[in-house]
Amino acid sequence: MKDTALSKIHESLGAKMVPFAGFNMPVQYEGVKAEHETVRNAVGVFDVSHMGEFLLTGENALDLIQKVSSNDATKLEPGKAQYSCLPNDKGGIVDDLIIYMIEENKYLLVVNASNIEKDWNWISSHNSMGAEMKNLSDDYSLLAIQGPKAVEAMQSLSSVDLTGIKFYNFVVGDFAGIEHAIISATGYTGSGGFEIYCKNSEVEQVWKKVFEAGASYGIKPIGLAARDTLRLEMGYCLYGNDINDTTSPLEAGLGWVTKFSKDFINSEALAAQKEAGVTRKLVGFELVDRGIPRHDYPIVDAAGNEIGIVTSGTMSPSTGKAIGLGYVPTELSAPGSEIYIQVRNKNLKAQVVKPPFYKA
Repeated sequence: MKDTALSKIHESLGAKMVPFAGFNMPVQYEGVKAEHETVRNAVGVFDVSHMGEFLLTGENALDLIQKVSSNDATKLEPGKAQYSCLPNDKGGIVDDLIIYMIEENKYLLVVNASNIEKDWNWISSHNSMGAEMKNLSDDYSLLAIQGPKAVEAMQSLSSVDLTGIKFYNFVVGDFAGIEHAIISATGYTGSGGFEIYCKNSEVEQVWKKVFEAGASYGIKPIGLAARDTLRLEMGYCLYGNDINDTTSPLEAGLGWVTKFSKDFINSEALAAQKEAGVTRKLVGFELVDRGIPRHDYPIVDAAGNEIGIVTSGTMSPSTGKAIGLGYVPTELSAPGSEIYIQVRNKNLKAQVVKPPFYKA
């Protein structure tokens, strides 16, 4: 089990630590609901240093990215980031990721912690054009400072105008005494804020200064459990739950990052799937009956026939409703469609709704 550079600090703060993607990670501190509300109303800090970072450089870096990713990375320019996915050759998804264009011929790929080795091997196996690749995952830390007060609370730590960093943009600049931090706005919570990438040797200093600067704003450390409820309220996919090696990006509602203006791995088969139409879709739903949907609970139709599974589910702290995501046949995917979630052998009525479940 790997530690992040901050694991001992989390333990000293009384965090409940759990194994997650091979790392010893804080799942909660004072409780999921309180931490969730801190991010929705003020500012909270996540240690997400378990995420993977690959640096791709050289004049063939873009060609490799274009080949392995579904989105069109030629649309990037320095200071911009892009959400994308790595299609496999069987119709599914190797991983979802964020691609940062640092400068010409220099890109940072940020991948999910559980997929670091898999993604590295997959991208390497397709690097026939000789792009230079470095796995920086063990050397870098990542803090996500999220919430409506994040920018105001942190502005004193940087000469960069944090209000000027638009969604899916970033700046390489000074932060908390570090000269070359990446300050990005690619949040996974729907409540604003930004992320700080820095070296492991620097992150403890950054953590301490962040909490000093945010003290009067009610800043708190936040665990992975609240990160999950926050992202689910936005309808954001989580790899391993809502998307995986067997789910098509088109089924998962990721057609918007699947660009057929270029050739990429399995693009012909995905284009044919788009033409024919998918037979199932990932949808959001809210329970009408009382209960809480959980990962892997069956989804059934009015006659009790199993038609899918819940991929993510929770009681939404912000809305007070039981919400979830799951795959259902296309004919039951329109908002307003009636489906049922099987909870302990009871079929609870639910209604398909269009995410996000929470709107600020």
